[in-house]
Amino acid sequence: MDPAVAVVNQELIAKRLNISRTTVSRCFTNHPGINPKTRAEVFSLAAKLGYRYLEPRNPLKGPAKSGTRSIGVLICSEVEEFNREDYESPGIELLPGISEYAQLHHWNLEIHFVSPFSETISDSSYSNIPALKRRLWSGLLLLYPFPPRVIEQLAARFPCVSLVEQYGQVSIDCVDVDHYKGISSLIDRLRTLGHSRIGFFSRRYAVEAVWSFRRFSAYVEKLKRLGLPYIESDIIHLDPTTPETAEAGYKEVLQQMKSGVTAWICAADHQAYDLITALKKARLEVPRDVSVTGFDGILRPPDMPALETVRIPYYEIGFSASRRLFDKMNKRFDSPQQILLECRVQEGDTIAAPRRP
Repeated sequence: MDPAVAVVNQELIAKRLNISRTTVSRCFTNHPGINPKTRAEVFSLAAKLGYRYLEPRNPLKGPAKSGTRSIGVLICSEVEEFNREDYESPGIELLPGISEYAQLHHWNLEIHFVSPFSETISDSSYSNIPALKRRLWSGLLLLYPFPPRVIEQLAARFPCVSLVEQYGQVSIDCVDVDHYKGISSLIDRLRTLGHSRIGFFSRRYAVEAVWSFRRFSAYVEKLKRLGLPYIESDIIHLDPTTPETAEAGYKEVLQQMKSGVTAWICAADHQAYDLITALKKARLEVPRDVSVTGFDGILRPPDMPALETVRIPYYEIGFSASRRLFDKMNKRFDSPQQILLECRVQEGDTIAAPRRP
């Protein structure tokens, strides 16, 4: 830990978020008057700083305390990646819905970051979490992709629900978004503008991003249903075994544009923003020279155009996942469910009719 923040307490959290010390305290005690988004920001920052809230030795009596359950929220991401300043992390948007449900049902939330490079829960990233080691949680909510072995081990110990990440090889409940509808809607809008050669752009991650493959599958299905050509070289950076750098991926984008690609479907908003930045460096303008779309609906970074994207219902996913976890805790061995919520296109300024040669 940075020496500058060696003493982590509620006062430090309050200062970082520019809120009162009382507000921070009330977040940890599930006070009903706190905004769910504020509570989520407090929980998230506490996890990043390594702050652990301890219940008082003599808690107040009453229904709110007698029915309290402790729920773990594990975020499989490097803190630096989650806390990037150039664009918003989608994971932070899932926390308000979780926070709201937790407050309504008197849950105590423990949010922890775990390393995507840890292949088993015996690694220090997991073994240093006391509640996980001692099995003190009533259930687990999982954010971001986890290695399959870790998922198996967690699911064997706790009722688990994954958010926006379906694991085909492990039987685990998931609340996700309808990836096909989102990608299909974006391609329909590009087709209406006159695009017929549409590429797919993604990036490699430390842990295989299943959501990226879901969106790619939707892309392939939509192309086939419309009778558009599927050209393998128009697929950039999807294969996790490809040893390419980000810069090599951008060079491939430029090459495929020369061969006829006029629009790119990016698997996520942050990928789209990075691509737009790379295109600017190549002295190309979006959407004048090429159209770019995203998927997520995160907050637009400064100096970036309004992205044509698909807005994920983050709050609803967080709330629905918590509700499903509640059901799982009461009926542990119920059949796993895959719940898909609807998403909608968020219009932006990054698509236009293709330029004539």
